[in-house]
Amino acid sequence: MVAELTLQAGMRTMTVRDSDHHNDVAHQAMPAVLFYPTRSPTRLMTMGPFSPVVAFNGVPDLPPNGLKGLILLSHGTGGSLMAHYNLAQRLAQHGYLVAALQHSGDNWNDRSLVLSPNYFSERALQLSRLLDVVLADPQWRDHIPLERIGALGHSAGGFSVLSLAGGIADRQLAQQHCEAVNDDQLFCTLVANPDEAMTHSAPVDVMDGRIKAVFAMAPNGILFTAASMQRMIAAIQIVTAEKDSVLPAQYHASWLRAHLPQAHFEEVSNAGHFAFMAQPATTLPSDAGDAAENPPGFDRGAYLLKLEQQVVAFFDQNLS
Repeated sequence: MVAELTLQAGMRTMTVRDSDHHNDVAHQAMPAVLFYPTRSPTRLMTMGPFSPVVAFNGVPDLPPNGLKGLILLSHGTGGSLMAHYNLAQRLAQHGYLVAALQHSGDNWNDRSLVLSPNYFSERALQLSRLLDVVLADPQWRDHIPLERIGALGHSAGGFSVLSLAGGIADRQLAQQHCEAVNDDQLFCTLVANPDEAMTHSAPVDVMDGRIKAVFAMAPNGILFTAASMQRMIAAIQIVTAEKDSVLPAQYHASWLRAHLPQAHFEEVSNAGHFAFMAQPATTLPSDAGDAAENPPGFDRGAYLLKLEQQVVAFFDQNLS
């Protein structure tokens, strides 16, 4: 049972310099937002198609014994740092600091990283860079319990946070998969590239041992090697959508289920791929469809309230 709220969500912006030398889009400034507990008055803000209710630049409420934890938040490919604002907002109301990144080279305004041979490792490295910056910030560093750091992500973001937990991507697995099936077109389009060297590039280990718990929503999973999944020791929750036409569960979720017996899995009935995103106020067309659309009969608003509670309960249990 989630406790009655006494805190509100504060929000402030920050910039992270992506300085990893492996990154094809290195030295770009990555926008990020921090959600944190506050008792300052909140207001409805309009940020593109999303409308968080937050205290912008509100005074942080930092208890003497520290925050409940720090959660990194990773959006899907071509997404936005506000795509899951509701989850971040709810976590902040329950005492967490949430750092949401707009991935450099893979966001609504710039997808240049997608064609890079480093795509599947760079997203996770960007999250580790965000973590470095937040932990070094004098505003927060003395209030973050280092043993209570988690990560939350959707779609490619779910893949990214599983990479932080130890998953290693091998493009040859994707190539074999895409040669064998013809009904996973969106994923296979993402990984397709005429550069033979990209397909055979060496897998990169981006595990970040600071991450103790991971909540992944509709992640692409077919890329992970079986051996890398066996070594994962973080607490893991994976939530998938019954009607996911972007990353079909019979491939991605099934591969993860087969090789992650230590993880907890849930399939959401009648849900589409975008069920885990905050409901946009306008249409959001993409290569994967309209992120504002829902399958007939699916109430995203009602489901998101349950998801918010589930996310809080997961991190409360596994970062205690």
